[in-house]
Amino acid sequence: MTNLEKYVAAFTEGLGVDESVVNSTLEYQSIAEWDSVGHMGLIAELENAFDIEMETDDIVDFSSFDTGKEILKKYSIEI
Repeated sequence: MTNLEKYVAAFTEGLGVDESVVNSTLEYQSIAEWDSVGHMGLIAELENAFDIEMETDDIVDFSSFDTGKEILKKYSIEI
């Protein structure tokens, strides 16, 4: 599984949405599933998928699909 596939899977599992919803236009609170509770589910899925522990500032700043890719670079993860 590629990093992109893991990344998309974390969104689908963490937010409980179909893969078709997960794309570069997806942003925090742009869909009902990505609320504060969904956000923590997403972060948990990402941490498990990539075996990392994200810093609090990064969790707060993780506001969109594309922003998340940039944040993961800090953890040596290229999407």
